[in-house]
Amino acid sequence: MYFMPNVSSYIRIEDNSTPVVVLVSSQHGGLGVIRSLGRAGIPVYGIHEHSWEPAARSRFLRKVFCWNFLTSPAADSVTFLMDVANTISRRPILIPTSDITALFLAENARSLAENFIFSTASVDVVRNFSSKVQTSDLCGEMGIPTAATAKPQSREDVLNFAQMSRFPVIVKGEYGEFLRKRGERVRVATISGKEELLAIFDLNTGATPFPIVLQEYIPGGDDTVWMFNGYFNGRSECLFGATGRKLRQFPPHRGSTSLGICEKSEVVELQTARLLRGVGYCGPVDMGYRYDVRDDQYKLLDVNPRVGSTFRLFVASNGLDVVRALYLDLSGQTVPPAQVCQGRKWIVESNDLVSSWAAFRERQLTFRGWLRSLRGVQEGVWLTWSDLVPLMTLPLLWLRKRLRKRTLRVASGVIKDLAG
Repeated sequence: MYFMPNVSSYIRIEDNSTPVVVLVSSQHGGLGVIRSLGRAGIPVYGIHEHSWEPAARSRFLRKVFCWNFLTSPAADSVTFLMDVANTISRRPILIPTSDITALFLAENARSLAENFIFSTASVDVVRNFSSKVQTSDLCGEMGIPTAATAKPQSREDVLNFAQMSRFPVIVKGEYGEFLRKRGERVRVATISGKEELLAIFDLNTGATPFPIVLQEYIPGGDDTVWMFNGYFNGRSECLFGATGRKLRQFPPHRGSTSLGICEKSEVVELQTARLLRGVGYCGPVDMGYRYDVRDDQYKLLDVNPRVGSTFRLFVASNGLDVVRALYLDLSGQTVPPAQVCQGRKWIVESNDLVSSWAAFRERQLTFRGWLRSLRGVQEGVWLTWSDLVPLMTLPLLWLRKRLRKRTLRVASGVIKDLAG
């Protein structure tokens, strides 16, 4: 059997009395944070949109709170967090797991500092990295290779970018999702023709802020996408960092990691350190690069100024990971040296089944090749014998997503009929 979840916790955290509050926006990323710290005996509290979410059912949680940071005014969210802190015996560490909550923390750091301990870059840095266009501009100023990126303001801008970059072209949501078709919202899409690209631009025209950016398509398979995950202290020193590659993605060929492997890239490490030191970055970070064989460069795709959903891929031989490094640093303890296990693999089981099936249909994967790809997998997101309830409640999350998509399609059809 190739897949054997690794629940070992070799590193000893001498003082685990400081509690942690996790803003769980990413289900498997948030669940990883909860388990990593909970297994070390740290009191962990989760803030979720709904109490039935898989991550909210982990046995490593002391208590579950419910709040929606996307729909709630910032002032109300600050008040809510103050109330949460007051219910906990000690001043807790606060960890966001999404761009929305990372930006919220940076914008409200002064108000939250009395009740919480946290590590965040300045609001300007977080805003720059949350915007793919501003990230691209910053990389240009600092000499960091990146994919050509533009934010179109007109149909003419769209056509000019397409002509300069040639098809296919990547369309991304600058701060989240955008409309690819009526009733279909996505974060990333690979567009092969001018008419489809213009149709997407027209669909999203009128939205405030305008949600899409265009990015140059860099040829290559899933395994040309590299990642850096790390934690930087208040002096922009990297206390823990590691690199790896995506082997498969979900959605197929254009999404987050469904199967990844730890591999060292000194180029990615050096470029990352230069960029983050240059802006005075502190806190956890998750970055994506793509190797461009055309000019032998590793080009930055995006920077997530927070804990990445893939962070449990990057575990050292002593058990250290990004959130444990963060915890040790913010609780005043020494972060020990650590070496990530090269060749270690990590999987999102449900997502990878979909991605593998897509590869089968495209004749890019055989059954034997699929089995070989699972060799070395040491940890999965859902199948963990010591914490099985999140796996059992996963179907509720799928059902909710399916119902939401169906509701959006029906609503879109009604609007279209009324407009007609």
